[in-house]
Amino acid sequence: MLLLSVSSVAGAIGSVLLAILILLLMITVHEFGHYVAGRALGFKIDEFAIGFGPALIKRRKRNGEVFSLRAVPLGGYCAFAGEDGSPDAPPDCNPAAGVSGTFTSKPPWQRIVVLLSGALMNYITAVVMIVASFLIFGQMVVRIDGVTYPEGFSAADSFVAGDVIIEAEGGGVYLTTDLMQALAGKKEGEGARFTVDRGGSLTEITVTLRRDCDFENSSQTSVLWEALGVDTRVGEDGVGYWQVSTVSRTFPFFESVGRSFAYSFRIAGTIFRVLGELLTGQIGLNAVGGPVTTIKLTSQLASQSVQGFMEIAAYIGVNLAVFNLLPVPALDGSKVVFCIIEWIFSRPVPRKVEAAIHAAGFVLILGFAVLVDVLQFAACG
Repeated sequence: MLLLSVSSVAGAIGSVLLAILILLLMITVHEFGHYVAGRALGFKIDEFAIGFGPALIKRRKRNGEVFSLRAVPLGGYCAFAGEDGSPDAPPDCNPAAGVSGTFTSKPPWQRIVVLLSGALMNYITAVVMIVASFLIFGQMVVRIDGVTYPEGFSAADSFVAGDVIIEAEGGGVYLTTDLMQALAGKKEGEGARFTVDRGGSLTEITVTLRRDCDFENSSQTSVLWEALGVDTRVGEDGVGYWQVSTVSRTFPFFESVGRSFAYSFRIAGTIFRVLGELLTGQIGLNAVGGPVTTIKLTSQLASQSVQGFMEIAAYIGVNLAVFNLLPVPALDGSKVVFCIIEWIFSRPVPRKVEAAIHAAGFVLILGFAVLVDVLQFAACG
């Protein structure tokens, strides 16, 4: 029993470390995007750091750049000289003269390129991982494992156990939310068109809906499965589960590549949809999670298989890309907005004002992250 407990603890620690590795990898990729663009455009870079907190390793290059590995593996940064608008970066400095490569001395369009490059690098990395995962393991798709046939229904107008959903209403299905979007607004008794893999062959079917598909938000999957006639089972814990699962299905090479890009777009779309539902009050704050919740879920998925590791890493990569481009103070998207304002009016917002806005935004983001984690734990408790 003691050996089993030690093994379980070691496994849990390993899963958490794996999740931290994924987060650190994607943050490092993001900052490396800033670094590459900055070097290409002649920006002066003070330090490129993996992690934050006290430095464990520091190396200074001949050009003055410092590369460091820091103690806390939950972040990282690429520090540009004068990025905070300090006096060593006068706005009227002429970078063409070669006397300054500080951040604020560079033209707004160059700063915008550097700011966008982090998110772009995250997205490119995510797509590469999705392509590799789809080609090596196949795409994770929804399989119907059990169907109920109430009076008046039969296999002729329903799914059958084992059907793998490929398309719904003519559109590809990558996430459960794709099914919800395809069926949204349809009423009980209407037919919905699907392409399924049935016994290894693609088959076109029409499923008669068992109930109205009126989804209040993207978390109402129970309405979806009930409308599609999916059966339930009772697990060992006494809880009822819908009889659906995810399985890997391979597609031809070029189709897999195309579906990889489509999948990345769907992930981004889901992020915007959830943010919209949060802002409109369709879902509560307890439906999302902060850093602790992210590490917990990431560790569960990443430790299941290599495919799970690659897919959750890609998902986090797209999340980071989208989130950082939001016009929220302290994020890259907000900094881009300030650059655009300077570009249009030929003068910047006072640097101290911009710095104060970003500092306040950072505090609010940190507070929000803590709040949603607390709400998650309260809901679980």
